[in-house]
Amino acid sequence: MGQIQADMPWDAAHVRQAGFDPDRLAQAISFAKDNESKMDRDVGAALAAGHFEEPWPIGQTIGPVKDRGDPAGLILRAGQTVAAWGVTDRVDMTFSVSKSYITLCAGIAFDDGLIRDVDAPVRELVQDGGFDSPQNRDITWRQLLQLTSEWEGTLWDKPDWIDHNRIVMGKGDGQGVKGQKRSLKRPGTHWEYNDVRVNRAALALTRVLGRSLPEVLKERVMDPIGASDTWEWHGYSNSWVEIDGRQVQSVSGGAHWGGGLWISSADHARVGQLVLNKGAWEGQRLLSEAWVAMMTTPCPINPTYGMFWWLNTPGHAVFPSASASAVFGIGVGCNLIWVEPAHDMVLVARWIEDDAVDAFIAKVLAARTG
Repeated sequence: MGQIQADMPWDAAHVRQAGFDPDRLAQAISFAKDNESKMDRDVGAALAAGHFEEPWPIGQTIGPVKDRGDPAGLILRAGQTVAAWGVTDRVDMTFSVSKSYITLCAGIAFDDGLIRDVDAPVRELVQDGGFDSPQNRDITWRQLLQLTSEWEGTLWDKPDWIDHNRIVMGKGDGQGVKGQKRSLKRPGTHWEYNDVRVNRAALALTRVLGRSLPEVLKERVMDPIGASDTWEWHGYSNSWVEIDGRQVQSVSGGAHWGGGLWISSADHARVGQLVLNKGAWEGQRLLSEAWVAMMTTPCPINPTYGMFWWLNTPGHAVFPSASASAVFGIGVGCNLIWVEPAHDMVLVARWIEDDAVDAFIAKVLAARTG
């Protein structure tokens, strides 16, 4: 993969050679800049003001936050940088794109034989009390990673019901008010975007791997793909656990209450390219092709979702302008990793309004000449 640059100068000849019309692509990038997210640049203030519609103190921030930057992003074609805008080496919060990185760590546990069967109950490997109750005892790894676990409990002082009835990307049953406790269903029968349960998945994986997820991710993925050393993955002030006599922070799968993965657009693009390559990098196998296929297989009760990655399953497209094979990491802001196998392309966009994303995708694809 070619060198990714911050503030990459516009090179029309290079863009044309990569199979894009320079004028049309420039217009698409201008569209992304012109449709900057309305989210407060003071992220802490945005969270305190109720961005996730939760009352305080139950919804208070318990992890670190940082101010966001200007719109930025880049486009890769055949592993080479075609164009970039903004400062692509700036480290920003990435919100729920963090979830997609949890799945990479789950893949490592799977490939190493630590998790032999994703349909086995989590309690067989994790005995910390979190999977002992009648509601939780039969929850499987697949259900945790597909958001169908219906896990019940409180983790890091956040109860599971804080995200009951949540609607994300238009998905959710919408039968009640967000944060209003509802009757739980049998694991595997109900899909809900629930950050408490995502954090429970992160903790379970931390216990199985015996190390912090950032440590595992750095060693097994980020260093091998040539990522920078600038990214950080945070948990909360109260999310420390003891593993083999060491204090380890269990990280969060978003920035719902602060924390989460803080990373540059350039490093996001490398991870997107790894997914496009089905887990291979310059001849080295970092994730099994079987795992990448598994994490991008539609959930039976929500075809737009795999294992912490969004999908464009035919008839259930998240972004209709992208191809049916497209895969997305999506976070508030909007933060986006768009993996487009049909066109051998990866695109990262930061701080673009949610309702402008599909039109932006359409403009990028309309700029292709080959």
